Amino acid sequence: MRVAILGAGLTFGSRCHAARDSSRAFCVWNGAGDPRTSSTKEVARINDKRVRVNDQIRISPVRLIQDDGEQIGIVSIDEARERATERGMDLVEVAPEARPPVVKMMDYGKFKYEAARAAREARKKQHTIKVKEVKFRPGIEEHDYEFKVGHARRFLDEGNKVKLTMMFRGRQITHPEIGLEVLARVTEDLVEVGKVESHPNMEGRVMSMVMAPLK
Repeated sequence: MRVAILGAGLTFGSRCHAARDSSRAFCVWNGAGDPRTSSTKEVARINDKRVRVNDQIRISPVRLIQDDGEQIGIVSIDEARERATERGMDLVEVAPEARPPVVKMMDYGKFKYEAARAAREARKKQHTIKVKEVKFRPGIEEHDYEFKVGHARRFLDEGNKVKLTMMFRGRQITHPEIGLEVLARVTEDLVEVGKVESHPNMEGRVMSMVMAPLK
């Protein structure tokens, strides 16, 4: 008899029993087909690593670690399963390449949940810095100015760089200092969330600079 921790989509002649953790079910394969070839794998995964759990562990003896970290030592796989059952734990193969293999008692459902949460947090920290552009004009009105500065502040708060672009029309190009004054005001208003990475540079009718987040 083989026991696999499988998803709710298992249909091939299995009997499923409620587990201690409602997110799991212990499904007993009755031999109708090989679950390893189905879309619901017999061998579970932890952080993209294939692991064996409970009755999937066949090799004996094993080196047993208790759920509190105590090293039990080398025991038969049957004894390891019995000890895990007595403590209301799953038996998970954590080092299959070792000789003998190392198994540990744990609440497998809780372990998978915490591992998934840690992976999500790690992905959040892997923030890709993007350059967001906010455009201004020399004669910008106050309401429009505050609106655009608000966007720039949000972009910096999110960890992105901001390219501040000053667009000149017609004869406005003859007074670039007006646009420069607007950009100087923007940098002052954003000083608590950003710093100047590149100073204003004029190219044709466009003046631009870049601010980077302080974080």
